[in-house]
Amino acid sequence: MNADRAGRNSLAELLADLAEQVDELDTHTVGGATEFRRGGVTFAALEGESVDLRLNAEVAEAARRTPATSSSPRGMEWVNFAPRLTEPHDLDRAEAWFLSAWRAAADSTRT
Repeated sequence: MNADRAGRNSLAELLADLAEQVDELDTHTVGGATEFRRGGVTFAALEGESVDLRLNAEVAEAARRTPATSSSPRGMEWVNFAPRLTEPHDLDRAEAWFLSAWRAAADSTRT
């Protein structure tokens, strides 16, 4: 599901494009963040030029060892990611992790 990422000026534009490609997604503004939800489960929260992503525990652990990431105050399954839009690998990660978080949100609603 590779979004056409060329020419994106912000992380918000990239995530908005990805959000248009999936079903069962709602966005809500909470404080200064735009939250992305699936089935009532928040799986991503965009604030400025970084995004908190709720990933499976194993994926989150590995993600925190990559550039431009840090722990999120939202919890152990959350990763804060501030991708550099000029770095193709960062854009690939942003897309993969956003979609992974979206899929994991569906699993959360079934348990």
